[in-house]
Amino acid sequence: MKTITLEEHFATPGFFSGPGRDLKAQAEKYHDARAIKLVPQLSDLGATRIAEMDKAGIDMQIVSLMSPGTEQLEANEAIALATETNDFVADAIKKYPNRFGGFATLPTIVPDTAAQELERRVKGQKFAGAVINGHNRGRYLDDKFFWPILECAERIGAPIYLHPTMPPKPVIDASFGGFSPAVTQIFAGPGWGWHIETAVHVLRMILGGVFDRFPDLQIVIGHMGEGLVGMFQRVDVMTPAVTNLKRPITAYLRENIHYTFSGFFFPPTFLALLLELGGVDRIMFSVDHPFASMSQGRAFLDQLPVSAADKERIAHGNAEKLFKLED
Repeated sequence: MKTITLEEHFATPGFFSGPGRDLKAQAEKYHDARAIKLVPQLSDLGATRIAEMDKAGIDMQIVSLMSPGTEQLEANEAIALATETNDFVADAIKKYPNRFGGFATLPTIVPDTAAQELERRVKGQKFAGAVINGHNRGRYLDDKFFWPILECAERIGAPIYLHPTMPPKPVIDASFGGFSPAVTQIFAGPGWGWHIETAVHVLRMILGGVFDRFPDLQIVIGHMGEGLVGMFQRVDVMTPAVTNLKRPITAYLRENIHYTFSGFFFPPTFLALLLELGGVDRIMFSVDHPFASMSQGRAFLDQLPVSAADKERIAHGNAEKLFKLED
């Protein structure tokens, strides 16, 4: 069975050299031996990674720059890092066109430039879409400031992968502080805060009218829905009579959002997502390499309690259709 994974990370030398982005230094600070080992895995978009993919039964990765991406940078630095990163990915795609695709990194702080970069990479170099790593210094995509990016994405049919990032500092202090630095870091991050932050971001986009303005815009989120799956019915207490939206909240969640695994290899969560969506049309395989195991992800895919045809759609068919990978 062919497999395509969609939340697979890498980093360039320029990324690691930026202030506050030295993963090795942070790992040593928090005595995280595992994180230290991630640096060479993240830095490779070549033969070593492909060998790991072959061993695990992964045919293709659509790769993206790891969080926090460019979203917390000044404009000049964001533009430079986005250009360097996208050139790095373009080289890998050119060298291994059947093994790698890419989500364009955007300098979201300068939306017109970001839109131009997105169109250039998608149309000129066959990037699958874009990745945006959460809020931009506390500003979310419901802010009309960013809508030139969303307009471009809708116009050229380029989905946006909305990846988690750390909540804004006041939120971290209020909701996740009061513990040791190590506990706060993981509590505000992959242990809880990342996922709630992304769920809130999606709801802000809906409530802010993004999908009424751009009805064909498609957003992808990971981690089996970032906690939203358990709240589908609850969010509809915000009715169109209150929100002035054209549809109920869950209509947008079922018609403008797609969902990947990305390290959540949990059968109950998958089943809940399957039931809420009413089928597999918007569910796609993902691993979250190198933060999660490709072999474990593939084993989870193989044992999903769905038909063979639906498993093929999750494994590769839905991604091929959404990202036009068959063209």
